[in-house]
Amino acid sequence: MQICLNTSTIKPVPLLEKIKLVGEAGYAGIELWLNDIWEFVARGGEVSEVTKALEDHGLIVPSVIAMRQWGDFDGWEHQLVLDEARRRFALGARLGAPFIVATPPLENPQTSHLAARYKELLQIGREEGIKPTFEYISFFKSVYTLKRAWEIVQEADDPDATLILDAFHNWNSASTDDDLKAIPLDRISHYHIDDADLNKDARTQTDPDRVMPGDGQIDLLSEISILKEKGYDGTVSLELFNEDWWNKDPKDTLRIGLERVTELTGCQ
Repeated sequence: MQICLNTSTIKPVPLLEKIKLVGEAGYAGIELWLNDIWEFVARGGEVSEVTKALEDHGLIVPSVIAMRQWGDFDGWEHQLVLDEARRRFALGARLGAPFIVATPPLENPQTSHLAARYKELLQIGREEGIKPTFEYISFFKSVYTLKRAWEIVQEADDPDATLILDAFHNWNSASTDDDLKAIPLDRISHYHIDDADLNKDARTQTDPDRVMPGDGQIDLLSEISILKEKGYDGTVSLELFNEDWWNKDPKDTLRIGLERVTELTGCQ
């Protein structure tokens, strides 16, 4: 597995400094948030500066985050979302990412339309040179279990349809090892690794409750062993949204994170 860093882990750090620090820390790649890119450009930066920084530090971009609201609207509002999808997909492709994360609705509990909507995104992705990968969120009201997410990917009936996995969401949704084992290797795009607060139950946690691998209650070794049994040798990103870690020296966060994930995966 190639160990990467999702930049939410060191969120307060400026974009180009994030890239520099992640490269110097020894990660193989960096998972970028597109809103960070837009903000950098709005302040006078150029996308070419970002791509050069990635190249200078030898970093791959396993995926970019994110495409949202594609399951929220109908009519002309949905068309606006598709226009935004093209803009985001084009930027992600320019950054060299093979995947862009497609996140389901936050509030709308209806999911029967999502397979068709996801298939729509997949076609736009083929036109723009990037593959949207389906993500489920354990504290959203729409798709909040691994089993339902996999059903939607199958319902899309598209050769490019994939899932992005996340240890926190798998645990927080009370998804099972059997749910994970049911997903074919070629349908896994990427893997987020993180742990869960020791003092809160599953189904009650949200993003800020993620903690450094090894500091929480998730059996990460068991989940990783399932991925290895499948033959997964793709990318894995450390992804935290933890303010305590944001307040630390980012070099320490990156060093500790790489050590923990390396130990868990047995990869360099």
